[in-house]
Amino acid sequence: MNILLLGSGGREHALAWKLSKSNLCTKLLIAPGNPGTARCGVNKSFAATDFDAVKDCCVEEAIDLLIVGPEDPLVNGIVDFLKSQPELANLLIIGPSKEAARLEGSKAYAKSFMHRHRIPTARYQEFTAANFREGVEYLYNQSLPIVLKADGLAAGKGVLICQSHMEAVAEFELMIQDAKFGEASKRVVVEEFLQGIELSVFVLTDGKDYVLLPEAKDYKRIGEGDTGLNTGGMGAVSPVPFVDKGFMQKVITRIVEPTIKGFQKDGLDYKGFVFIGLMKVGDDPFVIEYNCRMGDPETEVVMPRIKNDLVELLTSAAKGGLQGVQVELDPRFATTIMAVSGGYPSEFKKGFPITGLDQQVNEDTLIFQAGTKEKDNTIVTSGGRVLCVTSLADDVKTAIDNSKKALATIDYEHKYYRSDIGYEFI
Repeated sequence: MNILLLGSGGREHALAWKLSKSNLCTKLLIAPGNPGTARCGVNKSFAATDFDAVKDCCVEEAIDLLIVGPEDPLVNGIVDFLKSQPELANLLIIGPSKEAARLEGSKAYAKSFMHRHRIPTARYQEFTAANFREGVEYLYNQSLPIVLKADGLAAGKGVLICQSHMEAVAEFELMIQDAKFGEASKRVVVEEFLQGIELSVFVLTDGKDYVLLPEAKDYKRIGEGDTGLNTGGMGAVSPVPFVDKGFMQKVITRIVEPTIKGFQKDGLDYKGFVFIGLMKVGDDPFVIEYNCRMGDPETEVVMPRIKNDLVELLTSAAKGGLQGVQVELDPRFATTIMAVSGGYPSEFKKGFPITGLDQQVNEDTLIFQAGTKEKDNTIVTSGGRVLCVTSLADDVKTAIDNSKKALATIDYEHKYYRSDIGYEFI
């Protein structure tokens, strides 16, 4: 099969690495990709959000399977656009329709979906400029802390946990009145704070049937011990040690199955990945958010644990043929540590040469590039999250230690990473 993968981050490098291992993969193109994905296939220079360029590539390269990595093209309707092109009638696509992608693109839409299909989540109310004063009054009557969420996409920065009513009202005003997150915060969801442990569950669905992929726990805070500002993710662990069969059965019964049935009841065209962000409160799961694609850096620990041929799995999902499919998993722990640019997630400099990427890494330790680019035949930093190292081992500590050893031999100016990923499991 000829395959086109859209995106340029660590998630896409991990997907490209897994796709390239398939005997079904004849040609793999990645747009725009990064220097890491170029080792798995051929990078194309157009952006994932350039719909016309995506269409032209699918036609010219006789693409059989398209996989949409990031959320922006999905929320903006790339699946609907491509399905409307007569010359692409036979193209298989992994990604939901624009309407279904609102589960990620709009927090209010997702909350309404959960409420409608009786999926456990935190209590909430939504507000706009039209009922701003009502929102302020509502905030003063909430118990602390208070969660504020920008309704739209805000590059992972649109969720605030406020420790006082004064802080909550000030942030609420900045979001709605001063457009702190641009268009994304014209509508704000005020949510009950859930006390518990976060984890992510990943599902691949054909819209009717589904398979569970490995769950993961990621680490969002920039500082050791989960302190400091939120980031796009500083590392991840899979499987999650506190997730037992009893808890997963609750997740399946109360959340996964009602979600898939909800797609059908609402007439949503959904063939692809469902990322379910959960909070484990006591022994019960609650949904924090839906994403309509794989997570990053979770993909970097999920993909190495899947033993199945990924192209075969995705083709089955795109064709509506997941019924009876079984996912075989590597029982070992996969851990990943993300190396970032100094100053991230605030201001940082880029363009620093990276050394050590060509080290001989064994099959149980993998380097996935994220914010990198090639300049004058040298790979340099080009983003906040630069690269990550994933290791597989029988226990979390060994996996983490192996990733640290590899990271110690990779260098660039102002390199930073958390050395405590998975700390609560060691």
